[in-house]
Amino acid sequence: MAIGPAILPVLHPVNGVRLGVASAGVKTPGRKDVVVIEMAKKSTLAGVFTQNAFCAAPVIVSKEHLNQGKNRFLLVNTGNANAGTGEKGLSDAYECCSALADVANVKQVDIMPFSTGVIGEPLPVEKITSVFPDALGNLDKNHWAEAAEGILTTDTRPKGACVQFVHDGETITLTGISKGSGMIMPNMATMLGFVATDAAVKTELLQALLVEAADLTFNRITVDGDTSTNDSCMLIATGQSGAVVTEDNEALLRLFKDALHQVMLELSLAIVKDGEGATKLVTIRVEQAATHQEALATAYTVAHSPLVKTALFASDPNWGRILAAVGRAGVEHLQVNELQIYLDDVCIVEKGGRADSYTEEAGKKVMSQENILIKIVLNRGVVSETVWTTDLSHDYVTINADYRS
Repeated sequence: MAIGPAILPVLHPVNGVRLGVASAGVKTPGRKDVVVIEMAKKSTLAGVFTQNAFCAAPVIVSKEHLNQGKNRFLLVNTGNANAGTGEKGLSDAYECCSALADVANVKQVDIMPFSTGVIGEPLPVEKITSVFPDALGNLDKNHWAEAAEGILTTDTRPKGACVQFVHDGETITLTGISKGSGMIMPNMATMLGFVATDAAVKTELLQALLVEAADLTFNRITVDGDTSTNDSCMLIATGQSGAVVTEDNEALLRLFKDALHQVMLELSLAIVKDGEGATKLVTIRVEQAATHQEALATAYTVAHSPLVKTALFASDPNWGRILAAVGRAGVEHLQVNELQIYLDDVCIVEKGGRADSYTEEAGKKVMSQENILIKIVLNRGVVSETVWTTDLSHDYVTINADYRS
């Protein structure tokens, strides 16, 4: 079950990036589950990672290797998270890097590993390393769609986005893929996300741009409020287009920022639309807050409420659940008589209670939609924040109850 049509957009190749896919049978025989992403020499690389204290072994290794080597290969396996695996997990992650480095004729530090799947199980190193020749032999700049399939776990569909724009006669491409369906409450980026551009961007600026874009996109989505042990998002800049993004070139920088934001927003919303058991995409927008903190606290309290989420699934306009969530969001000195709450453009709460204009019929109509906006106007300031979430269905319980079977 997922929201909207399962249409993967055209993913234009990025000069300087090639992707290879292979099947190691990590969890499911015959399934594409190993992806190798090759970056051209002198590419720059930025990354953001989970802030979960139990971060997975590949996260530890990737953070260590990031920009210490020559940033040549990203290695992804699905079916096994290599998280909660202690020193053996670290050793396994290093071993995979070494094995790929040997086959690709680079150094171990040039490889960054990423894993996704079941937590707490040993990584099947021999299965993964045995298909490295296949993955490298499969490298192709046009394999973005294949790679999007190769990084999935409980996802029902591959996820990708692409934006191209022209500046001074040069066409600049940004293409990305992501995966994620459950354990979605990023505290850095997405579950796994890989975005590349053929523009040239120095490492420090590239990192700053990624952090800024992730904060406004991947850090604004939630399915179930759980932050994964493996969350990682990487941004590659190959410099192959001839365009050079710098802070001094304000016009190009703005175009690049907008394109990066668009790609990452599309990738993050694709995750929400494919949330485990999701039937509705819910936008929660808090307006006229005093601070970003209180706006986000209010939005996430509503987004994480099981009572709100189950009402959304049932198309039940039980507006009292939304009101109660706003009231317990921890906003200091909240004047409940001064705020308004809307379902799309239907006012459901004002003056401390149900809006005089509200009808159950109007509320039911909005709650029956596949795309729903919950707008909360606090009337305390000028700050706005938006969070995207899903409803909570029977299928979410079933999927996660059977996840390891």
